[in-house]
Amino acid sequence: MSKQELVVIGQDGAEGCCPALLTTPLDEDQAVGLAKVFKALGDPVRLRLLSLIASRAGGEVCVCDLTPAFDLSQPTISHHLKLLKQAGLIDSERRGTWVYYRLLPEMTDRLAAILTRPAGTVS
Repeated sequence: MSKQELVVIGQDGAEGCCPALLTTPLDEDQAVGLAKVFKALGDPVRLRLLSLIASRAGGEVCVCDLTPAFDLSQPTISHHLKLLKQAGLIDSERRGTWVYYRLLPEMTDRLAAILTRPAGTVS
């Protein structure tokens, strides 16, 4: 029987796709993918939109409820929502005239796992 090194890529048995940033260097593809997500999060309006969507009771919110929360035009809000969706942070569903948005917890969980310091490490 040979000795093998076991690489843990998820937390609590959850399957993940990326090692923690603080334990293993990212490869080029991982860095490019994560940069797109962080770029989407790098705008205060998009951060607020994500927060409004994530914190909504029932897990989803109509765009008609998001737009009044900002002093921006509806097309500008739609543009920000499109960027969040392209980054894989939210998803949407059209129901008649309105579009409803919901958080994709897989991506936020992935970001949390990548940025979390392993237990027992000293800062």
